[in-house]
Amino acid sequence: MVFLASPDLNAADERQLRTYVQTTLQACRQGTLALVDGIGADVLRQQAHPDFSPVGWHLGHIAFTESLWILEHLAQQPCSFPDYRTLFAADGLPKSKRQQLPRLNDLLAFLRDVRQRTLIYLVDAPLTDQIRLWQWLIQHECQHSETISLVMALHQHQGRDTPLGEPVAGSSQDEMPMVEPTQMVDIPGRSFRLGVEADCGVLNGDVAIDNESPAHWVDVKPCQMDRIPVTCGQYQRFMAAGGYQDRQWWCDAGWEWLQSVPVSQPLYWPQNNVNAFRHHPVCGVNWYEATAYARFVGKRLPTEAEWALASSGLTAKLPTLLTTTEINCNHRLGQTSPVGLAKQAVSDYGCYDMLGNVWEWTDSWFAPYPGFRAYPYRGYSEIYFDGRHRVLRGGSWATRPWALRPSFRNWYEPHVRELFMGFRCAR
Repeated sequence: MVFLASPDLNAADERQLRTYVQTTLQACRQGTLALVDGIGADVLRQQAHPDFSPVGWHLGHIAFTESLWILEHLAQQPCSFPDYRTLFAADGLPKSKRQQLPRLNDLLAFLRDVRQRTLIYLVDAPLTDQIRLWQWLIQHECQHSETISLVMALHQHQGRDTPLGEPVAGSSQDEMPMVEPTQMVDIPGRSFRLGVEADCGVLNGDVAIDNESPAHWVDVKPCQMDRIPVTCGQYQRFMAAGGYQDRQWWCDAGWEWLQSVPVSQPLYWPQNNVNAFRHHPVCGVNWYEATAYARFVGKRLPTEAEWALASSGLTAKLPTLLTTTEINCNHRLGQTSPVGLAKQAVSDYGCYDMLGNVWEWTDSWFAPYPGFRAYPYRGYSEIYFDGRHRVLRGGSWATRPWALRPSFRNWYEPHVRELFMGFRCAR
C-alpha cells in the first residue's frame, strides 16, 4: 500500500504522525527494492553514463544517509558501517570512482540493518520536533529511486534507439487528447507567491525541501502557455525540417554541444513506432534541444514563475489525484502516456499534464529564493546555485508520490538529456 497523504503535521496526535512516518518509510522502501529485484552484477556496479553513479552506489547512499541523519544525528548512535562513509557519502568519491561496490546481498543487508534500527528509534522519537528531517529523508530516497530508474533504463537500452517499448495496454493510447497540441492558454499578468508557505496544509514547510522556500512575491507579465507538453508528433516536424542541422534555431552553447555530441533525435525517441507515440510527450531532450524547438515554432520556454503560476490549483487537488490514475507517476505505467487526457488533473488556467509524465524544462537558472536557508546541510541544494543548472518542474512517470508536487524544483545542467524530461512552450 502506498500512503499518499500525510496527516495534519501540526496535530497533537503524535501517534497518528508516527504511524504516517512508519507507513511511508515502508512503502517508499518497497518501491526502491522492487526496482532492483533480479538486477545483474554489471548493472549494479557499472556506470551507464559519466553524469550518473552506478545503481549500487545509490542503494548504499540511501542507507548511509538514513544512518547519518536519523541514527547518528537524531538518535546519537555511533556509525555501524564506518568503512562505508567515504564510499557512500555524497561528497566522498567522484562518480567515476564509485564502481568498487559491495555485492547486492551486502547492500540489501546494509539497507535492512539501518532500517531496523531506524524503526526501533521511531517508536519513541520526538516526531513533533523532528518531522522535517524525517520528511526530507523520505524525499531523499524518492529522488535517488528515480535516478536508479533512469540509470537502469540507460543500461537496459544501450545500443538501442529508445527505451520505449510498445504503448502500454490500458493506458488510453488510442484516445485523442481533449485539446489540440498547438492550443495555448492565457496567463494574466499578476503578482503571486512563488514557493511554499509555512502554513499551506499538507504541503507545508515540514514537507518542502529547502530550495522550495521561503514563499515570496513575484510579478509575472501576461503570457501564453501551451496547454500540454510538446508531443512526439509535434517534435517530429522539427526533426523532419532539419532542426538538428539548422544553426538558426540553436543558442551558441547549444550549437557547440550539438557539434561535440552529434545527435538527430531525443534520447528516448520511438524510432520504429513514432505514430503510436504521437500523443506522448517528447522525452529525453536537454535544455538546448527544448529551446531550439521553441525557437522553431516561434515560442520560448516559460520561466519558473510563469510555469508555477500556470499550475495554480493543482496543489489543492494533489492529495485526491494521487489516489486515482489521473497522474502518470510512481512507475504506474513504466513509461510516458498520452497527454491531454486527464479530466481532473488540470490547472485553474487549463494546463494539462503539469504533474508526472515528464519533467519540464524552464528558462530559469536554479537559484535560491530570497531568504533561503539551507537544510539539512549546505551541500544539499546550495552547491548547485552555481549559474550552471536550469530548473525543471512537474515530475515524471518515475517520480515517487512523496516527491511530486507543483512546488518541487529539480535542477540539471543544460546538456543533460538522460532524465525523463520534456517541456512545454510559452510566448
